Amino acid sequence: MNGKRLILMGPPGGGKGTQARFLQDVYSIVQLSTGDMLRAAVAHGTRLGKKARLVMDAGGLLSDDIIVGMISDRIGEADCENGFIFDGFPRTVAQAEALDVLFDEKYLRLDAVLEIRVPDERLVERITGRFACEGCGEGYHDIYKRPKTDALCDVCGGGGFLRRADDNKETVNARLIAYHEQTAPLLPFYDAKGLLKVVNGDQNMNAVTAELKEALGD
Repeated sequence: MNGKRLILMGPPGGGKGTQARFLQDVYSIVQLSTGDMLRAAVAHGTRLGKKARLVMDAGGLLSDDIIVGMISDRIGEADCENGFIFDGFPRTVAQAEALDVLFDEKYLRLDAVLEIRVPDERLVERITGRFACEGCGEGYHDIYKRPKTDALCDVCGGGGFLRRADDNKETVNARLIAYHEQTAPLLPFYDAKGLLKVVNGDQNMNAVTAELKEALGD
């Protein structure tokens, strides 16, 4: 299959990470996180990395110019030649417009914006029910994946389990509100361009994968 240039959007707990890995493998493309790009630029002391460090050390917020500049550098690298997935970018319409300008300058085309959509109540259920083995990290869920033997890990046989402190209803609801506020303006922006593809994330993993492939015309 030919590579793709994609934006992947989805709420916390919506399965975006799993589907991003699928898209990487199927289309032989790279997942690009602005956080990863920033850390790499700072670590390598690039021109933009040094500029970003000065802003962060002063407690400021990075400008869109810095972020888009790092993206410009990153998508020019060899491993992005066949395509890439943006994860966590753009976050605002201004960033989306800046990305359009960047693509025009580089004669690139965005193939699709994929939104994995899941009802909020299901997301709260998914996230607050998660726990993991303290020993090996195997993941479980109160409803969807209980250990075969209560209090014992199926993989390593250990008896200790942990839950993330922020996997509680109040924190999850706050994260979902932030997500909706962030994505609400972007959806009509990309829908008007005919790029938005909404996928039902409230189904099993394989069904979501199949719907993503269909949305991309495969």
